[in-house]
Amino acid sequence: MPAPSFSRRALLKSAASAAAMMSLPRHLVAQTDSIRTPRKIDPGEKLNIACVGCGGKGATDVQEVSSENIVALCDVDWSRAKRIAQAFPGVPKFQDYRVMLREMDEQIDAVTVTVPDHMHYPVAKMAIEMGKHVFVQKPLTHSLWEARQLAELARRHKVATQMGNQGQAEEGVRVLCEYLWDGAIGPVREVHVWTNRPIWPQAVERPKEAPVPATLDWDLWLGVAPERPYSAVYHPFKWRGWYDFGTGALGDIGCHSLAPIHRALKLGAPTSVEASSSPLFKETFPAASIVRYEFPARPGMPAVKLTWYDGGLKAGRPEGLEDERNLGEGGTIYVGDKGTLYSGRLLPESKMREYPKPAATLPRSPGHYKEWLLACKGGEPAGSNFNISGPQAETVLLGNIALRTGKKLTWDAENLRITNVPEANDLLRRKYREGWGV
Repeated sequence: MPAPSFSRRALLKSAASAAAMMSLPRHLVAQTDSIRTPRKIDPGEKLNIACVGCGGKGATDVQEVSSENIVALCDVDWSRAKRIAQAFPGVPKFQDYRVMLREMDEQIDAVTVTVPDHMHYPVAKMAIEMGKHVFVQKPLTHSLWEARQLAELARRHKVATQMGNQGQAEEGVRVLCEYLWDGAIGPVREVHVWTNRPIWPQAVERPKEAPVPATLDWDLWLGVAPERPYSAVYHPFKWRGWYDFGTGALGDIGCHSLAPIHRALKLGAPTSVEASSSPLFKETFPAASIVRYEFPARPGMPAVKLTWYDGGLKAGRPEGLEDERNLGEGGTIYVGDKGTLYSGRLLPESKMREYPKPAATLPRSPGHYKEWLLACKGGEPAGSNFNISGPQAETVLLGNIALRTGKKLTWDAENLRITNVPEANDLLRRKYREGWGV
C-alpha cells in the first residue's frame, strides 16, 4: 500500500529531530499547574477522537469508536497499521503522540491509548492534563504508582475514562453478581482463577541486536523505557514478557478476569500478596507462576483468599464438576460455604438447572466502548472508569511485585506502601528515561 499521508509537520520529524524531541521545552509539555477540563459535548454531538496505537488491538479500538469523528491517528510503526491507514485516508497521521496532541489540541476531545504497557501512563497523562477524555487499554498502567496517579489526574481534570477490559460490560458479569448476591453458594471465602497466558516468550535472556525496520521509530517505541538495541523479540507483541515494557501474564489477563471477582465480591485492596514461580530471569517474567492474595472482610462478606495461576498451572478440580468435564484453559472457581460456581455456572450442572434465576437487578451495559462515549457526553461514568479500574490495576501490579521479590508482602493501600519488605517499595514506581517530561 502507499505510505500514509503524514501531516506536513510530522514529516519533518527525522532521526535527527527525534533526538531533539527527547528534551521538549517546558512550555511544550503538558503541565499540572493549571487545570484544564473537557469542553461540554451535547449527547447528540459527535466527539473528535484521536487514537494512539493503530495496529493490532489498536485497530479494533479505532474501529469501535469510529461512529464518532476520528480526527487524528498516531503509531510509531505504520507498517503495522496499514488497515487503519487505508480506512481513514484523509485523517492526519503522526508517529509521535506529543506532536499530535500539541498540533491538534483544539480539535481533539478524547484519546484512545493502545500501546505497549510502559507507555500507557505517559500518553494518558499528557492527554488528561490537556483536558481530553481517555480510553486506555489494560492494564491501566505499567507501575502501581502510575495507576494511583492516573486515577487522581482523571478526577482532578474531570475527564471521562475507561480501561479496556471489555468483558466487564458483558451480561455474564451481571448474572454472576446476581447469583452470588442471591446467596446461591453462600458466603465466598476462596476464589481460584487461571489463564493460558503467556502465549509470548518469557523466561528468556536478552537477544542480540538486529537492524531496526525502516518503518519503525525505535526511539519513540522505547519512550520512557531504558535505551536498548532493537530486536524483533520486542516488537511487535512479544514485549509483554519483558519487565521494561510489559506486565506479564497477570498484567495481560488479570484486569479481565479479576474485574468480575472484584465486582461480585465487592473487594477493596488486598492486605497481603505472595507468589511462587518457575525460575526468575533478570529481565523477563517467569514461564509460570502462582500468586496468592488475601482480602479483608467487607460488610456482610467474609475475608477472601484469591489465587491466580498462569503458564499452564490450574486450580484443582472443583467439587461437583462432572467426570466428563475438564477445566478449560482459562476459568474462575468461586468456593462458597454452600456450594461452588465454576465459570459462571453452579456445580453440578443439575443444580444450575434447578436454581431459580435471580432477578436482573443490575443495570445492563450498552457496550464497553459505548459506555465511555456516553460518559464523554455527560452520561453516567463508564463501568471501568479509573475510580474502579485504577484500584483493580493496583491489585494486579502488586502481584507482579510479589512475583519479582519472592516474598510475602503486606500492603498499606491508603499510603501506597509495602510495610514489611522496605526494598520492595522501589518496584512501586519506575524510573523514566531522561527527557520525557513525565
